[in-house]
Amino acid sequence: MNWILLIIAGLFEVGFASCLSKAKETTGMASTYWMGGFFVCLSISMILLYKATQVLPIGTAYAVWTGIGAVGTVLVGIFIFKEPATFWRIFFLSTLITSIIGLKFVSSH
Repeated sequence: MNWILLIIAGLFEVGFASCLSKAKETTGMASTYWMGGFFVCLSISMILLYKATQVLPIGTAYAVWTGIGAVGTVLVGIFIFKEPATFWRIFFLSTLITSIIGLKFVSSH
């Protein structure tokens, strides 16, 4: 269950990073709404990360959380914001995913 909470926390990290990017691109009320989304996603992500770390080792949980956020944010950038999907970006994204999976398997919980 704690791994599920951690994965959801990582997905909300993608949400707050994406909202922050959209807030930067907009003005007025639209920017305010995106910042609201940022704070909601940030709060949910932090609460779930906190709950997961009550059982999971903090080093592993934090690395997995940031990894999910990083991978997800890069994928949102590529698919939603039309950022380039170069060979090296995909290569290093793949190594990051492999590392996240490896940390999960070597964790004692």
